[in-house]
Amino acid sequence: MNALVVAGTASGAGKTTVALAIIAALRSRGLTVQPFKCGPDFIDGGHLAAAASRPVRNLDTWMLDAEANREIFSRSASCDVAVVEGMMGLFDGVTGSSEEGSTAEMAKLLGLPVVLVVDAGNSARSIAAVIRGFETFDSELGFAGIVLNRVAGDAHFRMLELAIRQSSLVPVLGWLPVEADAAIPERHLGLHTAAEGIGAGLSTLTRLGSRLDLEQVLNATVYKQGFATAPISTAEPKYRGVRVGVARDRAFSFYYEDNLDLLRENGALIVDFSPIKDSVLPENLHALYFGGGYPELYASELSRNGRLLQQIRDFAKANKPIYAECGGLMYLAEKLTVIEGHSYSMAGVLPVAIEMTKSLVHFGYVDVEFAHNCLLGKKGTHVRGHSFHCSRIVAHDSLGCVYRVHYSLSGRREQEGFVCGGVLGTYIHLHFRSNPALVSSFLEQAGSARTSVEVQ
Repeated sequence: MNALVVAGTASGAGKTTVALAIIAALRSRGLTVQPFKCGPDFIDGGHLAAAASRPVRNLDTWMLDAEANREIFSRSASCDVAVVEGMMGLFDGVTGSSEEGSTAEMAKLLGLPVVLVVDAGNSARSIAAVIRGFETFDSELGFAGIVLNRVAGDAHFRMLELAIRQSSLVPVLGWLPVEADAAIPERHLGLHTAAEGIGAGLSTLTRLGSRLDLEQVLNATVYKQGFATAPISTAEPKYRGVRVGVARDRAFSFYYEDNLDLLRENGALIVDFSPIKDSVLPENLHALYFGGGYPELYASELSRNGRLLQQIRDFAKANKPIYAECGGLMYLAEKLTVIEGHSYSMAGVLPVAIEMTKSLVHFGYVDVEFAHNCLLGKKGTHVRGHSFHCSRIVAHDSLGCVYRVHYSLSGRREQEGFVCGGVLGTYIHLHFRSNPALVSSFLEQAGSARTSVEVQ
């Protein structure tokens, strides 16, 4: 197997475009490619998954311990090539004083070489100093090569390549021009999502990837390191037959695949449905899971789907478990006011009103402690996740809070995790592998709901 990390000198250097181009070009050769994304990002990962035609896996040294990251990588990397897209700049982590949470930390943890993406727009000989600095900053880190992005043309590239070769041992793998067709539009939470079908097509990405020296990439990224992983249990899963409805469409697409995998490993059957298109819930569901996404962009369609909204209200009234994160929380609210000022009725399962904001309300990693027993675990349970949202609760009526939340960037602490009956809504995106017991708790209550129905 080959394996590499695609990292950038900074956010916006073009690592997502380069990672997509490499994946597309490798697939055009008939190779299977497994995509990974460093950090908590859902949106970039969605594009990687679309290009590879395989679910993306998130790797994160802050939310998950070393063993969990190695296990995710080892169990998922049944492929010809593993491509890991980094986050932010190569050495950027949770704080400015350490590599914790950085792409560099992940590359060293997994023993992967780095393909460094450098924004060469408006650059000349000074780019060699930048690359030399990255090359020598951490002697434990290995580099497979450099990709120069946003190069003006052949003459510009030849000048840059000559300067780099005079001071660096890292090979230049090629360059990409400014390519309008490859640009993915951005909005308030990042890029448009792959679910919307917006962005470069596979043919464009393949053409861009063919500009790079893929033979050199493959020769420099042969992966020989293996990790001992816990054997997958062959015992009968405890919660076999529990049916979990998962909202998945253009409005709801922010899920960690490992969260869903943990549900499956414990016996749950994942049943997808669309809150935009489906007028009824799938049959015989025992729990609902609403992830994040962009419900504000589809508020009108969601609000008009009154029959489904009523079924969700009935599901909650029957005290069946519902877990909702961020966009899911917004959908379960009574009312959602979009940035233009229009208000739309939502499910009304949680007695809150939510309005969109013009800037991020909370952003960054989050430590969560359960202050009370709840759908996902007992009092005192600890779990990690992250928060990024451009909305806020503006009115609520006697909601109980079960989370004690500590935001890593701001240091702010607050009560969160809103409970109403069997419903738990939150702005926090939790990674279940940071504490797999969450899945057991969720499915235990889903199983109880199934048993209650069967008894009746």
